[in-house]
Amino acid sequence: MSEGSTKILPVVMCGGSGTRLWPASRDSMPKQFIDLLGERSTFQTAVQRVTAPQVFLRPTIISSNDVRFIVAEQLAQIGAEADIILEPVQRDSAAAIAVAACHAARHNPETIVLVIAADHVIDDPAAFVASCEDAIGPAGQGHIMTLGVVPQYPATSYGYIQPGKPIKNTDAFRVDRFVEKPNAETAQGYIDQGFLWNSGNFLFRADVMIEELERFQPEILAAAREALETATVDLDFIRLNDEAFKKAPKTSIDYAVMERTERAGVVPVSFHWSDIGSWGALWDASPRDEDGNALRGNVEVVEARNSLIHSDEILTTVVGLDDVVVVAKPDAVLVTSRSRSELVKDLVVAMRAKARPEASEHHRMYRPWGWYQRIDHGTRFQVKRIMVKPGGRLSLQKHHHRAEHWVVVKGTAEVTVNENVSLIHENESVYIPIGAMHRLVNPGRIPLEVIEVQVGSYTGEDDIIRVEDIYGR
Repeated sequence: MSEGSTKILPVVMCGGSGTRLWPASRDSMPKQFIDLLGERSTFQTAVQRVTAPQVFLRPTIISSNDVRFIVAEQLAQIGAEADIILEPVQRDSAAAIAVAACHAARHNPETIVLVIAADHVIDDPAAFVASCEDAIGPAGQGHIMTLGVVPQYPATSYGYIQPGKPIKNTDAFRVDRFVEKPNAETAQGYIDQGFLWNSGNFLFRADVMIEELERFQPEILAAAREALETATVDLDFIRLNDEAFKKAPKTSIDYAVMERTERAGVVPVSFHWSDIGSWGALWDASPRDEDGNALRGNVEVVEARNSLIHSDEILTTVVGLDDVVVVAKPDAVLVTSRSRSELVKDLVVAMRAKARPEASEHHRMYRPWGWYQRIDHGTRFQVKRIMVKPGGRLSLQKHHHRAEHWVVVKGTAEVTVNENVSLIHENESVYIPIGAMHRLVNPGRIPLEVIEVQVGSYTGEDDIIRVEDIYGR
């Protein structure tokens, strides 16, 4: 294998819901798809890091079925193309990496595969690419490489790697051991001994990873192979076989392979890296003012320091508080100390136990055709604002318990009600009786916005009978 001519197949892992970043991150729009640090989501910046054609092949995205259209839309926004593989259920990173290795081996068993997470932040993309190129040589020799970040402080939320002997003719090292998240005193000891943060970025030859999975986790490999071999193509997505993939035991690649293999290697890197695992980590990665505050949106502060304060809409004010996190969304507000912000995950668990919809659903719900958000609701009515993208097309559907009244406030709507199809313009409306077959389409070139008033005995989202849907839902 010639290192100079070897290109890398990047695989971007999009799993996880990021519950520690609630209320910004929820199941309906997880943290990797939110613009937490700028105009682009961390998923988009991750893809952009691995698109240099002289270094990388066409990316592969591994995602859940629920966010497939978000993935496709965000790729289109940055002008990127990728193979998108859909997991029918979550089985943690070992099964996903097994699928990635088998997918790459179809084309060439010696393909160099780079696995990265969609929610990581790296401040120097060029240094990241250079580090990946440094790992090609030892990966080609049969090592499973990871990027080990030189620690900037004794972090207790990251795992650590102890480098061993140098790998011949490279800038890499063998891995003596991986260790779990330590307490602060132990973390400082690790730093003093030259340990590195485990960034969770892996680079390996496809056949090498397959060999190690066969050795340590044959059930996972067998399930991944079967799921991929019996996968189906749906629009632009590759759907893994549901029953086959469910057979894979649920475990991480660290436990499945990396902590057991003798072929692990590490390239030390010094760029700033974060997995944005909490609001405290986001504060650390964010630009801050002279008082150490990371402010975003409609906020005002007086005598506040070293705090993160975000608000999308409502004016949010903080007076006389230090080291806090305040995040205001239209339907929820979070207040916590910065040092204990990881406990937000426990809060979400508690809210789910009480069946609070805010735990998982955003005020604005995204769909492949656009989005909707609830404006008001009562015992027998609900009001929504609906945005349909140009060319967007809602399913042909009907309801058993509610009638609907649509008012177009922007753009032009093509509306089907039973056999009648008509164009409805701004400041015009249409009525859909209970039980009527109907569809909303945006035939124009600008976003269509509609105010929908629902009236009936039940206005839940499960009162939708879809007859035809171009998105395969």
